[in-house]
Amino acid sequence: MAADKSLVAVTCTAPINIAVIKYWGKRDEELILPINSSLSVTLHQDQLKTTTTAVISKDFTEDQIWLNGRKEDVGQPRIQACLREIRRLARKRRSTDDKDPLPLSLSYKVHVASVNNFPTAAGLASSAAGYACLAYALAQVYGVEHDLSEVARRGSGSACRSLYGGFVEWQMGEQADGKDSIARQVASELHWPELRALILVVSAEKKPTSSTVGMQTSVETSPLLRFRAEAVVPARIAEMTRYIKERDFQGFGQLTMKDSNQFHATCLDTFPPISYLNDVSRRIIHLVHCFNTHHGQTKVAYTFDAGPNAVIFTLDDTVAEFVAAVRHSFPPESNGDKFLKGLPVRPALLSDEVKAALDMDPTPGVIKYIIATQVGPGPQILDDPQAHLLGPDGLPKPAA
Repeated sequence: MAADKSLVAVTCTAPINIAVIKYWGKRDEELILPINSSLSVTLHQDQLKTTTTAVISKDFTEDQIWLNGRKEDVGQPRIQACLREIRRLARKRRSTDDKDPLPLSLSYKVHVASVNNFPTAAGLASSAAGYACLAYALAQVYGVEHDLSEVARRGSGSACRSLYGGFVEWQMGEQADGKDSIARQVASELHWPELRALILVVSAEKKPTSSTVGMQTSVETSPLLRFRAEAVVPARIAEMTRYIKERDFQGFGQLTMKDSNQFHATCLDTFPPISYLNDVSRRIIHLVHCFNTHHGQTKVAYTFDAGPNAVIFTLDDTVAEFVAAVRHSFPPESNGDKFLKGLPVRPALLSDEVKAALDMDPTPGVIKYIIATQVGPGPQILDDPQAHLLGPDGLPKPAA
């Protein structure tokens, strides 16, 4: 990218990630440093992604940002933190590279447009994908080749995990300045090709208690959270890493469920208590345990973030039967043909034994739809200029 260009545009995509060892609670609110390490699975962008275009130009008079077509306040502290951090890294890189004078483009203002292909703020890790994508796109336009963990983390803690594909650990770090609080890949997206994820969308509404506020209250009031961070998580990170490396689904699935349950226990231990799960979430938990008990082994595993939607991990040979079990227990209301999105799943018949084992009366219409997906790669650059969300004038292109 020539430094003298009066306009530079880059479009990237970034994935969401689902933590199997949860992050909940910060030790530094401003730098977004966690009280414990966490470990996540990056999901495939063919099904769930954020797309972001960043354009810098000498003609722009101010930074501007659009999310899902709506102009947003670029002054939001977290957006500002990302912009400050990327510009600092760009200046640092240029000043260490003596023969290269500071390009004018460092003083250029940036226009950013971002769209999600899934509901924002519905507990589907939209902020993680969004800020990872923002950090990645800004790094491209400003010519930064540094580890972007810190830039993404300043936007949303879990965003640093979306900078990599496959299986990713966000190491909490020990330094007060957060320089060692970074994401690293534990295994690539090609490591466990049979692993699948099913997202059961219970609600696409915005959640009642935002993660930021919820976490802060938990840190202030929950003794259980402190115990979890200090006494439970370190061993679990090591254990989960081993299960992933060995592709041990039994171990992976059980620990994923236990850690999800413990995270939600710390929410209930918060004062006043926070409950992100609803009755449908609890029915899904019951369904999973009945299904596994029937099979005599852990074939499916649930995890819930700060919202009622379930993410189910399983192997490809179990997907069809489990989707049939979900359809049986939670019959789709009217969108039978649109109930299943994402990867194709062949229809399967449930045996009478499984139906009997599920031990629940069907509740129609409470699961809106299922997204079938798999483990995927980190952020990607889109080379096609048609993909840009902003036109040459730096304004959003009219929707086609």
